[in-house]
Amino acid sequence: MLSHGEITAELLSRKSGFSLSRDLYADPGVYQADLEQIWYKEWLFAVPACELAKPGAYATLQVGAYPVVVIRGKDMRIRAFHNVCRHRGQRLCSKASGSTPNLVCPYHQWTYDLEGKLIFARDMGEEFDASAFGLKKVHCVDLGGVVYICLAPVPPPIAELAKTAMTYLAPSGLAEAKVAYSSTIIENGNWKLVIENNRECYHCGGSHPSLCRTFSDNPKIGAMDGPHSASPEILEHWARCEAAGLPSRFVHHPAFQWRLARIPLLNNAESYTMTTKAAVARRMGTMPFNDAGSLLMYHYPNTWNHFLGDHAITFRVLPVSPTETQVTTTWLVHKDAVEGVDYDLKTLTEVWMATNDEDRQVVEENQKGILSPAYEPGPYSPIQEEGVLQFVDWYCDVMRARMAPHPAQAAK
Repeated sequence: MLSHGEITAELLSRKSGFSLSRDLYADPGVYQADLEQIWYKEWLFAVPACELAKPGAYATLQVGAYPVVVIRGKDMRIRAFHNVCRHRGQRLCSKASGSTPNLVCPYHQWTYDLEGKLIFARDMGEEFDASAFGLKKVHCVDLGGVVYICLAPVPPPIAELAKTAMTYLAPSGLAEAKVAYSSTIIENGNWKLVIENNRECYHCGGSHPSLCRTFSDNPKIGAMDGPHSASPEILEHWARCEAAGLPSRFVHHPAFQWRLARIPLLNNAESYTMTTKAAVARRMGTMPFNDAGSLLMYHYPNTWNHFLGDHAITFRVLPVSPTETQVTTTWLVHKDAVEGVDYDLKTLTEVWMATNDEDRQVVEENQKGILSPAYEPGPYSPIQEEGVLQFVDWYCDVMRARMAPHPAQAAK
């Protein structure tokens, strides 16, 4: 298990343009440092807001050592709390999701309202001040239908992402959507390998036959520097979409921690289906046509998303251990779309169900190879793996900055 200093040395010795060292993908000390420096400090995608459709609807997630519950209040506002009773620490909600009129601890029945206020605690004595024992809050924001949380006492700025996401996601009408299906899998690989795999399509032709019916593996589609180098195909698509009221052009965080862009699918495909046609008869929100392509949105460290004309797909990544990662995929459709009438569940989900399993196998084999003493970092393709290079640079920059000794400590 690497020490703080050894981790810093690993980060500093990384060769530019190359993958990370074995320890940075597998060491328990690095995993703990990742949690402390990134996962406990950054905004994290939690759930699509429509998953919590009514007051009392909740979802839980585990972020490292922290169990969290996200719940919709009676005022329809979504909030997040540490999923820990203020009495003796029992988890309040043990299920992945559910609905409740109040949050009741199963141990001694301490009861909290949907806004986190303690409203019942039996036999605690006359001097007990219930107002001092409300649930501990977790920062929570709804960005146009995607809910983010942050565990940090003071979260990083999110105003620019909020403004951009709300603008770009508005035509998808996520507030008027519902969950059609959700799938959670465990990939036996480090969380960084899961993100790296997502940030390139160098592997798509050899790994994703179903996805490649509709999603182009042309690296120009995902060019990191945006419109100035975009292909004529993308520029034409942007012009058509923006004329119809769909924000489309590349927009990003200064350090590319997040980015949104609307890309065309192959050969005017309408959706991620085996037939290339729309999977859902009723379009999302105010989407003007089926072949609007996919609005791609990623945000480090834990999400990528696809917003299409007929449905949306959100992906949430959560670290489980140094070599285990939970990936949750959720398919959203218009709230009035009826299964068996407006869409067939198999048609809607089969491409990404297959793709997720293929990615799981890729990540797991990647991790097994990295665990070999024979592994050494290899060079990324600047053409095909530009997105991976950018993610790994972001990770290393953040970790180096946050693990650097404080000036006062360095002077000692």
